[in-house]
Amino acid sequence: MTDWTLAFDTFEPEQEGLREALTSTGNGFFCTRGGLAWAQADGVSYPGTYTHGGFNRETTIMAGVPVLNEDLVNLPNWLLLEMRIEGEEALDRENVEILSYRHEYDIRTATTIRVLRVRDRAGRETTLETRRFVSMADMHQAAMKWTITPENWSGRVEVISALDGRVTNKGVARYQQLEGRHLDPVSPRTFGPETIALVVRTRQSRIYVAEAARTRIFGVAGQLDVGRDLYQMQDYAHQVLSFEATRGEPVRVEKMVAFYTSRDHAINEPLVNAGKAVGRYGTYAEAFEHHRRAWEELWEICDVRVPNDERVQLLLRLHISHILQVCSPHTSDLDAGVPARGLNGEAYRGHIFWDELFIYPFLNFRLPEITRGLLMYRYRRMGEARAAAKEAGYQGAMFPWQSGSDGQEETQKVHINPKSGKWEPDLSHNQRHVSADIFYNVWRYYETTGDTEFLLDYGAEMMLDIARFWASIAHHNPVRDRYEIHGVMGPDEFHEKYAGSDEEGLRNNAYTNVMVAWLSEIALEVLDLVPERRRQALRASIGLTDEEVEKWGEMSRKMFVPFHGDGLISQFEGYDNLEELDWDHYRREYGNIQRLDRILRAEGDDPDKYKLTKQADAVLLFFLFPEDELKPLFERLGYEYSTEMVRRNTEYYDQRTSHGSTLSFIAHAGILADLDPESSWERYMVALESDVGDVQGGTTQEGIHMGVMAGTLDLIQRGYLGTDIRDGALHFDPKPVGNLDGLSFPMQFHGTRLQIELKGKQLTVAAPADGQPVDVRVGDTAARIESGGSHTFDFGGE
Repeated sequence: MTDWTLAFDTFEPEQEGLREALTSTGNGFFCTRGGLAWAQADGVSYPGTYTHGGFNRETTIMAGVPVLNEDLVNLPNWLLLEMRIEGEEALDRENVEILSYRHEYDIRTATTIRVLRVRDRAGRETTLETRRFVSMADMHQAAMKWTITPENWSGRVEVISALDGRVTNKGVARYQQLEGRHLDPVSPRTFGPETIALVVRTRQSRIYVAEAARTRIFGVAGQLDVGRDLYQMQDYAHQVLSFEATRGEPVRVEKMVAFYTSRDHAINEPLVNAGKAVGRYGTYAEAFEHHRRAWEELWEICDVRVPNDERVQLLLRLHISHILQVCSPHTSDLDAGVPARGLNGEAYRGHIFWDELFIYPFLNFRLPEITRGLLMYRYRRMGEARAAAKEAGYQGAMFPWQSGSDGQEETQKVHINPKSGKWEPDLSHNQRHVSADIFYNVWRYYETTGDTEFLLDYGAEMMLDIARFWASIAHHNPVRDRYEIHGVMGPDEFHEKYAGSDEEGLRNNAYTNVMVAWLSEIALEVLDLVPERRRQALRASIGLTDEEVEKWGEMSRKMFVPFHGDGLISQFEGYDNLEELDWDHYRREYGNIQRLDRILRAEGDDPDKYKLTKQADAVLLFFLFPEDELKPLFERLGYEYSTEMVRRNTEYYDQRTSHGSTLSFIAHAGILADLDPESSWERYMVALESDVGDVQGGTTQEGIHMGVMAGTLDLIQRGYLGTDIRDGALHFDPKPVGNLDGLSFPMQFHGTRLQIELKGKQLTVAAPADGQPVDVRVGDTAARIESGGSHTFDFGGE
């Protein structure tokens, strides 16, 4: 294992699904899982290809009740390559002995590599080396090279190269009872003797997807003149390429693939464009060189170097690679959101949640054009958000907890509890905080980039209409002279309502209320930023009244935040009245208790009764806001705020949190960076290892966790270097956490490229390229970094 290679040296059937997810390859347009070339869905392997926006809705009849779900669709499998020797059955796992095995993911180029030495039933030994990538240079291109070396035999070989549209969505065990058929066949086709093509259409959303594959075979002297036979069905096509193989002489199979959908720009129709594109592709080596250069350019912008910790270095780069597979420069021009589980699995049905909150900070400082494009996904769905608010009796824009194709609420009404096998009601659509999180994302993007054009054209409209929603859902309690919000859920997710109540949601979730107090103040600032003419037009367009603006000012000063005990923020009103849980009992009984909600419900109990939390909720505020922002916010509301209060709250909730979401480790690690650096680093390492180690026991194979991967990177820049933006200046507050000496990374602030380096008690900020001067502050020291200049700051005292 190196800083750039994730590798496995044995084939472990029970680990194959996890490894397929970890070694997927993608380019921000589509991604393909890292399965064996010949594999089909068989309970061990699960081939999967997914693209942004590739959704389809289907209805499942459950006990006579129709249940509608929208899924990110598993698209035709372009990988299939099989080999027959002397007309015998094709080689597969069941009929060969694996003599040696190597499965690698080259992080630097997002290339999946497998090298197998096998012995078949006739005693023939063969080395099979597969390399494949989805091109970062050409968003429609994928390529695979299969090198076959006969070690102790010569003979007739047949290579089967296929495109398989018979795939279904069956990659998540708990969704097995839901309808998984999403594709209808359209037609296969050939483009000359070397190319097969296949078109399918999603059944409800009617998205056409075309794949064209050109397969050529090369020997030591060049391209071979091979025999070709064709077999086609409506949803499947393959070629059989036959040739003579000679002992010891490698033969190279090159499969070049073009991938198009009817949602693409500048096409006539997907099939014709796929066939035309693949006919123009060069060799695998030529395509790979373009791909390699595109990745090299991205690494210059995105690499994070930690020279003194090989494990941390490897995992950070793995996480960067996966983020860029899903969110690349190609993504910025798509109508795409960020699926919480990326594009290499079917968990959460490919929906877009609040995980953007953890993903955008890394992109904002490196590839802000991607964040801009992803924020446009939300803007384009404002109409649906406004309709949802109106239907619920509110004003403004109320975004859904789970979003998919068109921005309507996609949260399931029931979900299965794997512990009990029973279907249970799902009330998580009440996580209205997602609208506040979107507001937060827009503002942080603007602060980091200074993109006034986006703010004026799109961002301000989103933010003001979100603020209108919160003003309409909040009500004034005259007894307290405070504004309150009822009927919502916080990020916790274990508490959906009060135990024994038929009414959904909770009163005064602290996270939600503080976020709303903050955004009410920022909304007023946004109004001031917008020029008068645009401001008047915008107010007229969304129907913003003077009364609403006045209410924002009041809410920024009078939101109710529940407390109990000595400065303890109550997660929601009434939290202090809940029962304490016997945590030791459940740890002894179950070991892993991250999903305590499922355990308790399987026992016939109710998690709403107890003081427990799935993930950081009230304390998440201390992670999202620096003290210089949160302290005046609390004081404006009339509440005390101190470092000791942060410590007490963090310790209190840490004892009552199961960390059922890996995002929780990110939040706690960030908060503890100041309070307990050693504990912070321990949490950080859990988060960093969570996907590779599959700490949730089987979930990573269903799709990597985008939020935690990006969160580990954000923790480096924001948690441990204390990166913050105040009054248009870039601030750093480095923490003595972990083994980060020598840390360096590039970043971008207001369009200016910077290079950051940490050595000992010194932080160097350099501006190596042309750009505007940047004001930087570390502690009490301020400096203006001019283009081509740098400054080294001393920090940390004696």
